[in-house]
Amino acid sequence: MRIAEAEILILPGLGNSGPGHWQVRWAEKMSTAAIVEQADWHEPDPDDWADTIVKAVELASRPVVLVAHSLGCIAVARAAARLADGKVRGALLVAPPDLERANLPDELLDFLPICREPLPFPSLLVASSTDPYCALERGADLAAAWGSDFHQAGAAGHINVASGHGPWPEGLLMFTRLMQRL
Repeated sequence: MRIAEAEILILPGLGNSGPGHWQVRWAEKMSTAAIVEQADWHEPDPDDWADTIVKAVELASRPVVLVAHSLGCIAVARAAARLADGKVRGALLVAPPDLERANLPDELLDFLPICREPLPFPSLLVASSTDPYCALERGADLAAAWGSDFHQAGAAGHINVASGHGPWPEGLLMFTRLMQRL
């Protein structure tokens, strides 16, 4: 599938993706991409986040590919059962957090338990060996539960601006390969 043939819905995590983040850059560069705006980026409601994703997909006029980062990945898993009609063709899931880790921020407790049902569309989960919010093994575990292909990004932190991933050309290459498979 070509990028121009799909609506690329970009799903940031807690706090949104700020200036310079690869998700913002992709939304600016891809004519068919848009960031899905959540009602509250700092005190997220899991049902509201999932509903917002479902509504964005319903409003799309073309097939949809999701590009989620961090808590956005968890929200995709939560919404997935309502996205089984075939309109979502695939998803790139980047750096999902381990919500069962010690010292979880209180604002994320409502996202527990993490949905572990297989996603009803092809997906690629990208995880880092140095992500402070998720051990690599936990990322692999989530990929297996969701039926996602798994890619280890090496020592890439949380794959955000703070870890040096503004443009993130490697991610764009992975996304392009995912699109070719769809």
